[in-house]
Amino acid sequence: MSNEILMNITPEETRVALLSGGILTEFYIERAEEKGVVGNLYKGRVLRVLPGMQAAFIDIGLDRAAFLYVNDVYNDVTAIGEMLETSSEDFTVDSEQDGGAPRQRQEQTVPIEDLLKEGQEILVQVSKEPLGTKGARITSYVTLPGRNLVLMPTIDHIGISRRIDDETERERLKTIIRNIKPPGIGFIVRTVGEGKQEKELKSDMDFLLKLWSDIKDRNETVKAPSLIHQDLNLTLRIIRDQLTPDIHRLLIDNRSEYERAMEFIEAFMPRYKHIVEPYQHEEAIFDAYGIEIAIAEALGRRVWLKSGGYIIIDEAEALVAIDVNTGKYVGKRNLEDTIFKTNMEAIKEIVYQIRLRNIGGIIIIDFIDMEKEGNRDKVFNTLAEALKTDKARTNILRLSELGLVEMTRKRTRESIVQSLCESCPYCEGRGYIKSMPTVCHEIFREIRRESKRTKNKRITLRVHPEVSDLLYDEKHMVIDALERELDRRIIIKAKRELHQEQFEVSS
Repeated sequence: MSNEILMNITPEETRVALLSGGILTEFYIERAEEKGVVGNLYKGRVLRVLPGMQAAFIDIGLDRAAFLYVNDVYNDVTAIGEMLETSSEDFTVDSEQDGGAPRQRQEQTVPIEDLLKEGQEILVQVSKEPLGTKGARITSYVTLPGRNLVLMPTIDHIGISRRIDDETERERLKTIIRNIKPPGIGFIVRTVGEGKQEKELKSDMDFLLKLWSDIKDRNETVKAPSLIHQDLNLTLRIIRDQLTPDIHRLLIDNRSEYERAMEFIEAFMPRYKHIVEPYQHEEAIFDAYGIEIAIAEALGRRVWLKSGGYIIIDEAEALVAIDVNTGKYVGKRNLEDTIFKTNMEAIKEIVYQIRLRNIGGIIIIDFIDMEKEGNRDKVFNTLAEALKTDKARTNILRLSELGLVEMTRKRTRESIVQSLCESCPYCEGRGYIKSMPTVCHEIFREIRRESKRTKNKRITLRVHPEVSDLLYDEKHMVIDALERELDRRIIIKAKRELHQEQFEVSS
């Protein structure tokens, strides 16, 4: 199956699409006014220490204070995999230290108030983008990714990407790194480091060590809050992290960015320069490959299955609900068989949509209820197997008696909906508004309240024009009855500036 990377680059924004067999599987966007901060290093100042939450707020110079958990102040290697998920890899956490003994996780016992004080300056790295109203999540572990290696200057540790599954190769790489790395620091071999010889790994190591030396020098000379080191832009990050042997072509539609990418590739990964091409056709690259349509569909709530069934995807702030429905599919044999086939078909689409939309946090999947335990087991096992292809870390619980699957997916950046959309200003993000009949009945109740507050014989009502039309039309008999009941004259005025749910009653 052909895998391609398409880059659409303008001065205002950079968009990247990853295609597998011509199908959009991942989408990234970075805009000039809101560049991502994951991977950046800052010299921060402690604003507040929260003993009750075992966390601290750190001023790193962004709009909102960053959040630092106590676990991110400790030398806990189990956190390394989470910190590096922005590079789309999964790393072992039980690898050898320099001395050769397995490193065991240490329980955290020192409270954060004994580690940090208000006003203290600290070097931190952003591990999660600001999401919604939350500030960036940061860590005091510094990790500097190169092409083949990741440097961990504060932790003495050797790790190997879990995607390198050949034990002989893993041991070979560990031996090389152990022999060439300086004492007291750590390295992780990335997936693309598989098969690399000592010379290539040493070159990558020297570059990262020089980068770390420059970062330390700058940290000594600037005042907090300050940006110490900025990660690569989206174009070069994708090339560094995603350009692997299974990518067959990389197309870039901006000539200057293409030349910059080629310089980077020739310097760090020359074996891939033959797959990089400038896109030179008149038709926009995302239009030519159907990416614009795929992005639009990824913003939809309903996704149709080939059989006629469909899934509904609803995103809340920290939870996503996915509902499976048979829709137009009626099956051929019996109800149980129809339900089972719909659930099985939905799995492939659910996993695809989760990855494409970059859905993270808690995910609840509501499969259609199945009576046979064997069918429930097949659905769960198929889902668990399909999720193994996802680069983000997932945790899945077994299908409940109600047909629900609870799972979590690591979230390090905004979903496609959060990146491209904002809450509807009219419904305020609810997805619905009060019906006009409901608003009318609220108006009637308010008119009765107003009649008790005043002796004035005239009550003026200002409403949205469509509500006004309804009051004059279908509800005119109610208005007439109210005037007789309250012995008041009710004047209705249309006011276009009002929201459909808003109204003003005065006398």
